[in-house]
Amino acid sequence: MDFSFKVKGWMELEGRRLSDSDARAILVHNPAAICRFGGEFFLEWNGCQARDHFGIMPGDCPAGTVVCSGKEMGRVDPKYPLMDLDEAIRIAVQLRSDDGVVALSGGVDSALIARLAGRECVVVGIAGSHDLLHAGQVAKVFGLTLHQHLIDPASIEEALAQVLAVIPKIDPVNASIATTLYFVCQWAGLHGETRILAGQGADELFGGYSRYLQTETLAADLEKDFLALPLQLARDQAVAGLHGACFSLPYLDYRVVVAARAIAPEMLIRDGVRKIPLREVAKRHMPPDIAQYEKKAMQYGSGVMKEIQRQAARQGYKRSLQDYLQKICKKEGMDMG
Repeated sequence: MDFSFKVKGWMELEGRRLSDSDARAILVHNPAAICRFGGEFFLEWNGCQARDHFGIMPGDCPAGTVVCSGKEMGRVDPKYPLMDLDEAIRIAVQLRSDDGVVALSGGVDSALIARLAGRECVVVGIAGSHDLLHAGQVAKVFGLTLHQHLIDPASIEEALAQVLAVIPKIDPVNASIATTLYFVCQWAGLHGETRILAGQGADELFGGYSRYLQTETLAADLEKDFLALPLQLARDQAVAGLHGACFSLPYLDYRVVVAARAIAPEMLIRDGVRKIPLREVAKRHMPPDIAQYEKKAMQYGSGVMKEIQRQAARQGYKRSLQDYLQKICKKEGMDMG
């Protein structure tokens, strides 16, 4: 009997990376074991499909499910036990470090991944932007190769039009983040890189957003933002797909999520400092000044948001970026929904 098998991404079982042939053999001889697969994957075989627990890898079935002939047959859940956060992050990065490039902006999230992965890095930004400078300083300290991908302001509206056509939610924040990521993925595509290691998920897990400093409902806000991650993943992977790449996300490794969510919310932020547990881990692997560094979000640090605002203002949309996005959508024949 023929056994059809297609895989996108990578898999592991109990901490051991599986080759495609390993996974195929498991499906032939012990198909129930797929429910314990970790990694970032979408599998198809003999009329069945399966996707990783958090749905990091795009696919045609719901996240964390095994589906056969349109019917859910099981859940994908590695069920790794609670472990030390440092160990969890090190394992998560190591499992992803056989290939790819690290998206480095210089903040603690990407700096820790870059340090542990030891791979070449890429930073994007408009000439003179903060991220270009700071990522360069961090890469020099770590002794890592850093590729700078300069963003031509004249290319931003064209990139914006492309991302607006694929992202699930159109608003200024999502559009500016997606446009910044577009240039990261553009560099990857131009250089034959299909895996981009990145720090998505750290803000939601460790309390990284500045608005958390003012909230009186931190636990509820963290939970709401964590539950909104699938929409962000869909946005980011859709942009990566424009260039034949995918994001690989160590902080959304099952082990890291379990370790992070076991930390009490009040331990994440103290005296105006955010992401304290992550910074404590980072201090074990890099100089304290890099671990403690507070940086702007990528759309600001790269200069992309400011340039979008400038271009909108030049076209008469100084007061409403949303109207500017609507104008681009209409021009490209898109429905904003």
